[in-house]
Amino acid sequence: MSAPLDGLRVVDFTRVLAGPHCTKALRDLGAQVIKIEPPSGDIVRIGLPHVGDMGMYFAQQNAGKRSLSLDLNWSEAREVAVEICRTADVIVENFRPGTLKRFGLSYEDVRQFNPKVVYASLSGYGQSTSWSNRPAFAVTVQAETGLTSIVEDHFGGALSEPMNDACSHADIYTGLQGVIGILAALQHRNRTGEGQHIDVSMAATMLSVNERAGSQLSGIDTNGEPIALSANESHIFKLPDGNRLTIAASPIFSPMFARYCAMMRRNDLLSDPRYATANLRREHLSSLLEEVRVWLLTFTDLQELQAQVSEAGLACGMIRTVNEFAKSEWVKEMGGGCRR
Repeated sequence: MSAPLDGLRVVDFTRVLAGPHCTKALRDLGAQVIKIEPPSGDIVRIGLPHVGDMGMYFAQQNAGKRSLSLDLNWSEAREVAVEICRTADVIVENFRPGTLKRFGLSYEDVRQFNPKVVYASLSGYGQSTSWSNRPAFAVTVQAETGLTSIVEDHFGGALSEPMNDACSHADIYTGLQGVIGILAALQHRNRTGEGQHIDVSMAATMLSVNERAGSQLSGIDTNGEPIALSANESHIFKLPDGNRLTIAASPIFSPMFARYCAMMRRNDLLSDPRYATANLRREHLSSLLEEVRVWLLTFTDLQELQAQVSEAGLACGMIRTVNEFAKSEWVKEMGGGCRR
């Protein structure tokens, strides 16, 4: 079967994560991706662990792409890059704004000889703002746009040493936003014959994917109910066999409290004065969670437990490592699996 983007040529001037994740998604959809790297290579080629002489981090984001080494400081290399860009349907770059202009490869340069090109620029703070030239990494953009604050508030100072999230959300989400913009621009080109320049910033992306932003900015009185609270204060419980499980909702939130009671078949808790309001449930959270723990310890059959949770309109999931999940039945059914 042909893939949706078969026959599409993407020239990839990206490195590290946001850009490579974007072009990897295009490659997975069938596009031919030509990755242009300096002679030293994308810096994450050296990341550990290695398989042979290639970093697994690099391989994960660049599998299936063609690679070409060009030192754009040389005029001969720039000429080669221009010829490749002449044939491009899509160009993706994630340098600091203005970098490729120095080499004659900006959107304005390329559109002169390839007016139909879709040119996507991924950056920290956009192409034309007062912050455009600030260095930007996922950790710093997440700090600036509110995610780090949300995580700190969520844990309430429970961490002895404040730490950033281990995952580069701003990079991954920005890469995917880039894919959305590119696909939309290709549709526009199909209708009009015109190319476009897409400006995707990590900062704007982090605001758009923050499902709490509207609630936090609204200033609306919630009458004691937690703001935008559902799965975001989910707790982790231990099962009789030592495995751990999480239930995707907080019993503090009134509609979810009723479901917890139904799940445990403890409707008597609905009339317990300690749990009459969200504020009271937060005040007596330890005793409420103990009720859940005692109930969970009555199960030795995981499927029976999952069925009872589901019956109440809730969801639960086992706490697994990536390796453990890779050995699961679901992964095998999807045609994957772990070799270890």
